[in-house]
Amino acid sequence: MTGNMAATGGLLLATIALLSLQPAAGRPARMTEAMEDWGYVTVRKDAHMFWWLYYANHPTRNYTEVPLVMWLQGGPGASGCGFGNFEEIGPRDTNLFIRNSSWDRVASLLFVDSPVGSGYSYTTDGAAFAKDVDTVASDMMVLLEVVFTAKPEFQKTPFYIFSESYGGKMAAAIGLVLQKAISAGRISCTFGGVALGDSWISPIDSVLSWGPYLYSISLLDDTGLQEVQAAASAVQDALNKGQFTLATDLWSKTEDIIEENTDGVNFYNILSKESLMRRSAAEFSRPRIGRLFQRHVQPLQSDVLDRLMNGPIRKLLRIIPDEVRWGGQAALVFENMAGDFMKPVVDVVDELLSAGINVTVYNGQLDLIVDTVGQESWVKQLQWKRREEFRSLHWRPLHLSEAETAAFYKRLENFSFYWILKAGHMVPADQPWTSLQMLRMIMDQQ
Repeated sequence: MTGNMAATGGLLLATIALLSLQPAAGRPARMTEAMEDWGYVTVRKDAHMFWWLYYANHPTRNYTEVPLVMWLQGGPGASGCGFGNFEEIGPRDTNLFIRNSSWDRVASLLFVDSPVGSGYSYTTDGAAFAKDVDTVASDMMVLLEVVFTAKPEFQKTPFYIFSESYGGKMAAAIGLVLQKAISAGRISCTFGGVALGDSWISPIDSVLSWGPYLYSISLLDDTGLQEVQAAASAVQDALNKGQFTLATDLWSKTEDIIEENTDGVNFYNILSKESLMRRSAAEFSRPRIGRLFQRHVQPLQSDVLDRLMNGPIRKLLRIIPDEVRWGGQAALVFENMAGDFMKPVVDVVDELLSAGINVTVYNGQLDLIVDTVGQESWVKQLQWKRREEFRSLHWRPLHLSEAETAAFYKRLENFSFYWILKAGHMVPADQPWTSLQMLRMIMDQQ
């Protein structure tokens, strides 16, 4: 029945020891192992969403005394319970070694595989895949209503939605609908705000900035810049005509042109030559949408992570249906969301700010796919009443030590922007300690 919580797990993370996996030498164990829980929620007919909760392992506070953070991955189709958990902010890494920079040191963590079909989430009918962020947000309300009802101890703790890439677009939409659900009394929750990391809020602003950005750092020459700009203009034209699926296709072609002119720049970290997007000859034979999945979602389902999620973790969880393979429906998620992919949600961010909801934007300095130049461009388009005042502020440095600047940030009323240095698209993976400090600052836990 829709809204019912399926059988859940309730084991301690220490049960991983049963798999004979212990912390590596030189990696000290934490004071305690955090409790965890997981389960499925049927959010619509034939649509089943998986969630995984880690109770905070704060050194001095009970988990009820610190915030709850929900993490949303990008794609669409990537798995927060997989990539975000084991590659970025969860208690253990893909080797199941303890991650000392885990965000569970300061907050409880709720990973959700969204949209339905991502990670362990699944559908039993092809018509049940989401096709837009409105459906994604509606599905999440069903899940959050179930989770907060089943775990009332979290109703009074501040709840934050953190996100990455396309997850930011989902987070903005979810945040706005959640606020309305709280006001209507549907969900009991203390909403702390949203954090949009390298987020796909205004795709065209990223696309239009790619050429000038690459030219400014000597990765394009004059001819290459002209080719990229012409391709980006074609994307803009399609969007102006409301041809959103065509815009997605032209966006991909613009990436092709960039790769050809930059000797395969890594769109996720311009200083890394190990391009996540370098394609085999066989890939060119795939339909365009299929190739996009291979370039932007498949890398988040690496062989190492796939073996972990479909092996030891699956056995530990014990509730994954036999016919469900982690990541097995991810390509279909991306395909079904293709018509929504290039649509902007800047107006949604404006609504969040106008409603008094805390909004944080953070971006990695070395990201290209969602470069900081493009992020700043859409921020300047906000209709927020204090936009100009915010722009006039001088940013402040964030230091982890006296020797080095880790980031810059601005903060005014309910809006903040963090520029994370030496980080690409996956900020917590590239700069874990900086992102942990940013989390503390956002939650005012110094």
